[in-house]
Amino acid sequence: MGFKCGIVGLPNVGKSTLFNALTQTAAAQAANYPFCTIEPNVGDVAVPDARLETLTKIAGSKEIIPTRLTFVDIAGLVRGASKGEGLGNQFLANIRECDAIAHIVRCFEDSDITHVEGKISPIDDIETIETELMLADLESLEKRASAWEKKAKGSDKEAKELLDLATRCLVLLREGKPARLAQVKPEEQKLFDGLGLLSSKPVLYVCNVEEAAAADGNKFSKAVQGRAAEEGASAVIVSAKIESEIAVLAEEERKDYLEAVGLKEPGLNRVIRAGYGLLRLITFFTVGPKEARAWTIPQGTRAPQAAGVIHTDFEKGFIRSETISYADYVACNGEAGAREAGKFRLEGKEYSVEDGDVLHFRFAN
Repeated sequence: MGFKCGIVGLPNVGKSTLFNALTQTAAAQAANYPFCTIEPNVGDVAVPDARLETLTKIAGSKEIIPTRLTFVDIAGLVRGASKGEGLGNQFLANIRECDAIAHIVRCFEDSDITHVEGKISPIDDIETIETELMLADLESLEKRASAWEKKAKGSDKEAKELLDLATRCLVLLREGKPARLAQVKPEEQKLFDGLGLLSSKPVLYVCNVEEAAAADGNKFSKAVQGRAAEEGASAVIVSAKIESEIAVLAEEERKDYLEAVGLKEPGLNRVIRAGYGLLRLITFFTVGPKEARAWTIPQGTRAPQAAGVIHTDFEKGFIRSETISYADYVACNGEAGAREAGKFRLEGKEYSVEDGDVLHFRFAN
């Protein structure tokens, strides 16, 4: 099961530098000019989760296998991208293939690194990107709405539902508001997602600050955090320069470096976790002497479908899941202790897996 988070932003805001640090590779070319990234670069990163190490110690597992999240480094958008400016059509198509957006915003001043708009104004940068996504959505929906309207006059139920959703979104878009603000019922979500609207995707703002502001941010990042709070979105502060330097250090050197700059962990750990949360994902664990492994599922996933993430046969032949919450597993020092304490549960097909559950699936061959 793959989940993609697209890294977007104006040129020269630090997207490729952060991507390089995320994947600890030099796959994305970082350079001081627009469009240095022509094709989207894709990298899988482990999701930091201290719980996995704790489970490993308790169970004596020989191997740790974290869950992973895919980040896509998408070339810088510019004003007019919705009309094809700056290779805009290609880049917008790349965003459409992602599940969520990590919007990198320049929150630092540096005369050696040019800004495509000629000034440092993160809120204006955010609005430039958002406007291009909304304009692309507006054009896309207006083209399709007429076809749905014709079908809806007949007995096409789906066309009526699509037209209703499109109308709600068009009202917002024409007011300069993103489609993600549309009121969508749970039973409509799948159809809404199928519209493929760029401005409907959940957004995480990543404030790229100078080294000195990595711990507490600056006036620019505070403005972005305020904007995020108004939208009900999240914002994370990182210094791309620090993260790129940390990425190539050995583990012990990394700890010393972080302490020296006043950080408890790499800022990218927060970006990865925030991206995970943005996609409304949770983690369950399978634990044994051979390996302790984390698995990714969307919130609300029932036990048979969670079993299917491991193997399709597990879902087809699902009988029940042996379930222990993470807190109980730790408090009882493992499965045996959880059984003795009455914290070991057998859950059936209707059980919705909780974040941190330690599971073992019973299934019929």
